[in-house]
Amino acid sequence: MKQPSDLAAFRLRHTLRVRWAEVDAQSIVFNGHYLTYFDIGITEYWRTIGLPYPEGIAGTGGDLFAVRTVVNYHASAHYDDFLDVCVRAEKLGNSSMTFEMGIFRDGERLISGEVVYVNADPESRTSRRLPEKLRQAIENYEAGG
Repeated sequence: MKQPSDLAAFRLRHTLRVRWAEVDAQSIVFNGHYLTYFDIGITEYWRTIGLPYPEGIAGTGGDLFAVRTVVNYHASAHYDDFLDVCVRAEKLGNSSMTFEMGIFRDGERLISGEVVYVNADPESRTSRRLPEKLRQAIENYEAGG
């Protein structure tokens, strides 16, 4: 994975506040919660591009499956911190898409990562081409539309 981008590299930024239930005995956010934060960010990304999941891809004959997740920890978040969960589409393939993720506190990058999804037939789980409406919505959004 490339070097982490700075906050300005992301079009989608969703702010959340760390809840008490998300911190561990070390008084920092438990590492597994960052995957939940990634999921929240991607959910907001779908809404922002006008294709909320799952309704946004209904009728395409496919569904999206997470096939790879990478999380790099640079610094810890704490209870009551406001975090910016940031998402950008880094790469669109034939059937897959890679999202770059960033979690920031006051502009400081705490977490970097990526999530890769594959569009596939929901029953056979075999890959299918990304739906054109999804591809166009992502490309338009990332281009500033």
